[in-house]
Amino acid sequence: MKKLMETGGMKRRVLIVDDEQINRELLGAIVSQSYETVYASNGEEAMNALSGDTSFSLILLDLLMPVMNGFEVIERCQADDRLRRVPIIVMTSEKSAEARSIRMGAVDFITKPYDVPEVILARCERIIEMSEDKSIISSTERDKVSGLYTRGYFFAYLQRLAEHIEAPMDALALDIDRFHLINELFGRQEGDSILKRTGELISELLCESDGIACRVESDVFFIFCKRRDDYEPVVAEIQARLREGSRSRNLRLRAGIYNFSDIDTSAEACFSRAKAACDRIRGRFGALTERYSRELHERTVFHERLIGDIHDAVKNRDLTVYYQPKYKILGDRPVLTSAEALVRWNHPELGFISPGDFIPLFEHNGLIREVDRFVWREAAAHIRRCRDRYGVTIPVSVNVSRVDIFDPELEDKLAEIIDDFSLSPADLMPEITESAYSDNADRLIEVVNRLRDKGFKIEMDDFGSGYSSLNMLTSIPIDVLKLDMQFIRNMLIDEKSMRLVELVIDIARYLEVPVVAEGVEEEAQLNALRDMGCDIVQGYYFSPPLPADRFDELLEKEYQK
Repeated sequence: MKKLMETGGMKRRVLIVDDEQINRELLGAIVSQSYETVYASNGEEAMNALSGDTSFSLILLDLLMPVMNGFEVIERCQADDRLRRVPIIVMTSEKSAEARSIRMGAVDFITKPYDVPEVILARCERIIEMSEDKSIISSTERDKVSGLYTRGYFFAYLQRLAEHIEAPMDALALDIDRFHLINELFGRQEGDSILKRTGELISELLCESDGIACRVESDVFFIFCKRRDDYEPVVAEIQARLREGSRSRNLRLRAGIYNFSDIDTSAEACFSRAKAACDRIRGRFGALTERYSRELHERTVFHERLIGDIHDAVKNRDLTVYYQPKYKILGDRPVLTSAEALVRWNHPELGFISPGDFIPLFEHNGLIREVDRFVWREAAAHIRRCRDRYGVTIPVSVNVSRVDIFDPELEDKLAEIIDDFSLSPADLMPEITESAYSDNADRLIEVVNRLRDKGFKIEMDDFGSGYSSLNMLTSIPIDVLKLDMQFIRNMLIDEKSMRLVELVIDIARYLEVPVVAEGVEEEAQLNALRDMGCDIVQGYYFSPPLPADRFDELLEKEYQK
């Protein structure tokens, strides 16, 4: 009981409003046993008391008073966002007045005369408790940044709502593309401002009178709304209006849509499918929306199968490491000098699975770390076998994904593998992609410096494919630059690509690091690269990626010459 009547050692406050002094004193005698009481003799005095103090837990309000009656007090309180939360119990003996006051917003009534004090006090306690419980629920149902529902409240509300829906509805997942960069470039305050504005625009354009929405994670929103044939114009308008007030003029949205019509599919599953459709257009320039389709469903099921099978694939060695040779071309003849490790998956039931299917999937969900560790150990074991068998060390570059960069034990794991096979750190070359720099430059710089301190040689893959290339070179100490293969494919047919290749080779020469050109397929490409001073090439002109035994055959021939 004490818990209901006191907060933090202070009594809750009750405002008693009645024009008759005897009634005020009677109610005061009853209520003051448990609450601090404040008195007003008419509606105007009550509003004056409330205007300067919103800490009241309850208003006991007479209806028939001079100056300002109780109905006007209820009306004014309901119109004020600060006062609407304070429950009002009206005091009257007229049945018609009771009904009218309840319709206006009062929560209960006490009948005059006040002949049962225990009942009056019990009603006050019950109403205050209910009001405070409602306030607690209200404070947790809304996301503080966007103003939309929280995820938990959204799905709880949706479960009740879905039982009574007759109109066709859709589940939408809306994502702000590369939102983390906005926080990094412009600060958290700018990011929160965009999230708040997004919530307002969703409410205005998609949820007004026919839907609800929530923010499920940092930059992802779920929307349940009346079906439309085309959401592209709406998403485009939200995007345009967000850009108007944002410092990020390239801000981009994408949305996935799922028809909310299958009663056997849970709400969570519907929105999971909408999110899958949304994720499918990540990085696809110009596309704002994507509907979940049968094709996408089959692909989602396929991906779930891959996720479920990857642990067995590692355990049963269904994964295989292939090696693509790299040739040093500045000399009398090309010389096999190193290799790149590439993973392949031969599934026992599904057959060969393209790396393009499982590598992006595992990079997204973090499972790529398990694949990478398998490749690192396989590559190290192969380097050791080649040294023991042929007396030569062929360094192998291995992928270090963006997910690996955030592993606090990355350096120790690589060092442990080197020790297990008695290799030098320079034998196993971590290969990082340029895109990892744009994700988290500070973390990447820190990791690269620690790896180099341990003796590892760092190879930068796909150089030139991102916006941060030149800036990155001033920040990250690297040992090898690998040119993005797209430049090599286009350099003989596009003058600009040719000039870019020349420029990168000149930059690498200035930095005193070798350049690897990948994707070399023609003799004309090889000759052009040699003339520019490119150090090393790889590609189908010399060899496709080879399984370990065939790479060994190539190595044996190379060193028997």
